[in-house]
Amino acid sequence: MDPIEEATSTTAQFLDAESISAFAIALGLGLLIGLQRERTTDRLGGIRTFPMIALFGALTAQLSLNPGMSWLMLAGLLAMTVLILLGNLDRFRGKDDHLGVTTEVSALLVFLLGAYLVLGDKALAVVVGGTIAVLLQFKPGMHAFAEKLSEKDLRSIMQFAVLSLIILPVLPNHTFGPYDVLNPFSIWLLVVLIVGIGLGGYAVYKIVGRRAGILLGGLIGGLISSTATTVAYARMARKQQKAVDLAALVILIASTSMFIRMFVEITVVAPRILGALLPPLALLFAVSLVLCAFAYLRIQQRDSTMPEPGNPAELKPALIFGALYALVLLTIAATKEHFGNQGIYVVALISGFTDVDAITLSTANLAGSGAMEVDTAWRAMVIASLANLAFKAGAAGFLGGLPLLRGVLALFGVPLVAGLGLLWLWP
Repeated sequence: MDPIEEATSTTAQFLDAESISAFAIALGLGLLIGLQRERTTDRLGGIRTFPMIALFGALTAQLSLNPGMSWLMLAGLLAMTVLILLGNLDRFRGKDDHLGVTTEVSALLVFLLGAYLVLGDKALAVVVGGTIAVLLQFKPGMHAFAEKLSEKDLRSIMQFAVLSLIILPVLPNHTFGPYDVLNPFSIWLLVVLIVGIGLGGYAVYKIVGRRAGILLGGLIGGLISSTATTVAYARMARKQQKAVDLAALVILIASTSMFIRMFVEITVVAPRILGALLPPLALLFAVSLVLCAFAYLRIQQRDSTMPEPGNPAELKPALIFGALYALVLLTIAATKEHFGNQGIYVVALISGFTDVDAITLSTANLAGSGAMEVDTAWRAMVIASLANLAFKAGAAGFLGGLPLLRGVLALFGVPLVAGLGLLWLWP
């Protein structure tokens, strides 16, 4: 091929639609990040420099696609590093007291983004570029948020990171054991889900503060732990007899928000059968919601102070839940084989006294895989939720006294009767 034909072929390669879109997106991302950097005191680069860095990265990657020119990517990255070092000479000489390296890192990232737009996935590059711009823009708010975190809050976040980012990836992702139903990765993934829901509720609590109000206090408490909320408000009711009605209502709201947790868990574990599992559970949820609204209207003039919740990401409760979930899986598999559906309902009744999440996740998982009938799964969930209500009523009476027991039973009576009717009458 003569030089003219070679040049023509190279030009055609540059002018294809993919290359044009890559360079256009690189220009746009560079302008976006450069606009943000233009408004800072760091003058290493701004609205002109960053688009040129992005285009430099894209051009380097495009040229490296030619035979024998793959070395250009490394050369371009080295050139960018040298330029950044030269731009910081005053800093190295002690003439500039600027200590951050945010703009320097951003410049290297923009170069790599420009290159990745040519060599990789454009959608991912756009997401990363937008994320960089957002992180740069919200620096004051993020610094303020980090400063407000207490040692307990930071410990919760780090413990959740241990659960989700360190333990989870190393677990084997295959089934073993009796009845071939134990999958360490799947079990721990559901532990992370439960802890994540609780951590989300705890984050909302930290945002709204102790003066959460009746509705929000019960909702947040239920997302973190409806049982823990029951215990906290029962103790409050024993100390403050005037708060008995309030405590009973918050316990009801927390128990109602338990269904929200169940819906989230079913959606994650078995989305394919969500439409079949949802109607009976949604009906029971609707009954509880109406009851919450009726009870709230009676005492809406009062306010509540939500007790300080515990750390939802503690490792010990997570291990206990994982063991409980595995035990429920094994028990359900064994009872189904030896006793049929009736045995599963007994397991749901017993496990529901202490925890609804384990039976919800295990039955939804089995129903989603076809190992259990959908009708059996939702009935087991309803039985577990009714058993949990009965347990919380007993805990409220034991810790809060007879007046609270009467108040809780008066509120829990309707969903208990509705749940029994659902089990008896639902086709």
